[in-house]
Amino acid sequence: MDVIGAGFGRTGTRSLKAALELLGFGPCYHMSAVIAEPYRVRQWLDVGEGRSQDWDTVFAGFRSALDWPASAYWRELAAYYPDAKVILTVRDPARWYDSVSATIFRSALDQRRPSLRRRAIRRLVSWRSPDFALYPRMARATFIDRVFDGRVGDRDHVIEVFERHVAEVKAAIPGDRLLVFEAGEGWEPLCAFLGVPVPEVPYPRANERADFRRKRPRRLLRLIVRGR
Repeated sequence: MDVIGAGFGRTGTRSLKAALELLGFGPCYHMSAVIAEPYRVRQWLDVGEGRSQDWDTVFAGFRSALDWPASAYWRELAAYYPDAKVILTVRDPARWYDSVSATIFRSALDQRRPSLRRRAIRRLVSWRSPDFALYPRMARATFIDRVFDGRVGDRDHVIEVFERHVAEVKAAIPGDRLLVFEAGEGWEPLCAFLGVPVPEVPYPRANERADFRRKRPRRLLRLIVRGR
């Protein structure tokens, strides 16, 4: 593992994933890998519920890791991979909350108050993809409850957790090992930190909120139809 992402989801992690892979630090582990390969849900459920922390198995074949659930274990990963550099992605806390509450946290809250349609979809997914059906439980165990005490609908609490998290990472990781990074800063600070040349292409820009809304229905349909 060369790079560990300590930033929360919705802090530019999808763009950074693309950037790291362009720079040769891929494949990069991201929540999208968990969704694309549902057997990984069970791996993280074992981590979240205390049965296993076999990081070499979880990250086999990957050179970097970002986003939840991996970033919820930044302390453990930084200790386990002592030569890896750490990138803390950040953004304005209020804007971050607006983004995460409309995507990841909205899904978590919907699970608590499922509509008839959502219950029907849940049954179909459970039948066709038992591993992916465990995703809500995994999310709660690894970051919804672990990081936010389950209070993802409490704006003030969530922003306080975000700001405390940033401070804790800065305090725990030595400056020469840590980059605090916003996607808008582009290639220069990232490449300088990693010791690689700046590419002759624009820094990747992924609209994570739009991607989430567009791709989520497709994922569910694929799971129902194909059983993946």
